Amino acid sequence: MKTEQANDSPLLQAIREQIEMQPDRAISFRDYMDLCLYHPNWGYYMNSNRKIGRAGDFYTSASVGSVLGDMLAAYLRSFAETRTGEICLTEWGGGDGALARQMLDAIRGGSPALYARLRFISVERSPVHRSLQSEALAPHTGLVSYLTAEEWHAAGPWHNTLVLSNELPDAFPVYRIIRREAGWREIRVGWDDERNCLTEVERPLVGGELEAFIRKEAIPLRARQRFEVNLDALRWLRAVAGSLGNGSVLFTIDYGHVREELYAPHRMHGTLLCYRKHQASDTPLQFPGEQDMTAHVNFSALIDVGKEAGLELAGLRSQKQFLLEQGLLDELSDHDARDPFSPQARRNRAIRQLLLSDRMSELFKVLIQKKGEPR
Repeated sequence: MKTEQANDSPLLQAIREQIEMQPDRAISFRDYMDLCLYHPNWGYYMNSNRKIGRAGDFYTSASVGSVLGDMLAAYLRSFAETRTGEICLTEWGGGDGALARQMLDAIRGGSPALYARLRFISVERSPVHRSLQSEALAPHTGLVSYLTAEEWHAAGPWHNTLVLSNELPDAFPVYRIIRREAGWREIRVGWDDERNCLTEVERPLVGGELEAFIRKEAIPLRARQRFEVNLDALRWLRAVAGSLGNGSVLFTIDYGHVREELYAPHRMHGTLLCYRKHQASDTPLQFPGEQDMTAHVNFSALIDVGKEAGLELAGLRSQKQFLLEQGLLDELSDHDARDPFSPQARRNRAIRQLLLSDRMSELFKVLIQKKGEPR
């Protein structure tokens, strides 16, 4: 696949330099996606452009009012009831800090005793997002800390800790593979000198982590079907699990499926999507650094790696089911229907939006994995 190049940006030049350094003049799609999203200067998540909400490129559940944060606060209360001493809440990849702010506001307002024993840690790669979080969490400065991933791991093991991520694994860079008659091939990214644009390049897949993953997953041998392989998400989960102590829980909210659905025949083109100005596309070689890229999460693989790393599966359910279990319907309130902009009316709309079957809560899932018993 070739694509007309949208610009001649510094990021595109950096990508071309990486391509030219390779013997086959191609880089893995994983490395291309990593540059597009996380280049220190020009990556999508590293720049100051608005990402979330109407003025950005996509919405998250946390951007639909404070409902998700309130329900996660309810879960944290239950978590804390069976534990003594300090409770640590750690969020990985918290974006603009909206979800953490919602949770901490709800805990401070409804559970002051828990708030007094709570510690919040943000592990965030993007300097821009750290700055946004610092602003959003200013009212809670006394209990908030910001750590790098390396600092967080070094300070472990973390006991009685709830590690939360909301749409993190789907943002890790992925490899892309395709099944051909002659076997598996990796889809890489090269440069077309004639058309002066990025292009897909296929290379035979021989050995290594990718082939080991394919064998372990028993991915179907369906000719011309494409798949994504998210090894970074598995490494992240394995590392987090290794730094958790007894009484801790890893709580992952994301969009994805178990492997049987992920590898189904109707997904011949895989699940990779790009989002730019609220428009979805499957053109990852366009607009490098100017659009979000995401692939559905393989929850089966996360569960398996978690078990290997000492985590016990405590539940996998839809976000809708989780919200109902936390009492979301009880949050609906009577209000004056003549004022559709009242706080009660707006909150009711947010609740209904999250619960409608074709909205976020049916598409997203909640994976809960625990380690040991509470201390």
